[in-house]
Amino acid sequence: MPDSAAAARAPEPPVIKGFIETSFLDWRGLISAVLFLPGCNFACPYCHNFTLVSDPDSLMTFPLDSVLDRLRPFVGWIDGVVISGGEPTLHPGLEELLGQIHETGFKVKLDTNGYRPDVVKRVVEAGLVDMVAMDVKAPLEPLAYRRSCGRAIEVDKVADTLAYLKSCGVAHEFRSTICPSWHGPEELGRMARAVEGCMSWTLQAMNPGTAWNTEAVDGAGMFNVEELDELQKSVADPVCRR
Repeated sequence: MPDSAAAARAPEPPVIKGFIETSFLDWRGLISAVLFLPGCNFACPYCHNFTLVSDPDSLMTFPLDSVLDRLRPFVGWIDGVVISGGEPTLHPGLEELLGQIHETGFKVKLDTNGYRPDVVKRVVEAGLVDMVAMDVKAPLEPLAYRRSCGRAIEVDKVADTLAYLKSCGVAHEFRSTICPSWHGPEELGRMARAVEGCMSWTLQAMNPGTAWNTEAVDGAGMFNVEELDELQKSVADPVCRR
């Protein structure tokens, strides 16, 4: 009886507002499906998935049962499912979602901005995720982070999640979307010291052309492919575990 009562109180899985059946890009080295959850606690001006935050009701809803029915025949061919957003850790039913995906036979990767360290720790320690990809948006300083994430935040929460992922043993990757005006050599150096010892740190170029707040990123610039490749080799790769 107590088990039934607990099950009755379990939050429903979150609404799914985007579904990519097959991706070769979202989980390095693996074939994955990607589920997008609505809502975010940041308002990054360069966000390209901003409709998930600004107007999620305008997007099609994908029932979880239908998604799992679609994916089930591909267990063994699709390696895993990526839970992205938006910010997945905002949803009370996240653990139920992760559990159902695992039970279907897939590995699970969680994309997060790291602002809810308690949730990240809980799903990792419950064995509900096989990998965590966390965005590191700027040096771990209030003003730098405010510019990159679009609002004032408690940077210590991001730092807590970052430190936990480096030490807990779960597979992880840090990702940083960068631009010349906001991420010069000094800023990238401070970010490198923060992530040092991680499994992976990937740099990607901010694209002002697809930004949510074009006014905020006006003049920020954009690294070209050659510049980004050089920064990856000279700044990011050296601070990762060998």
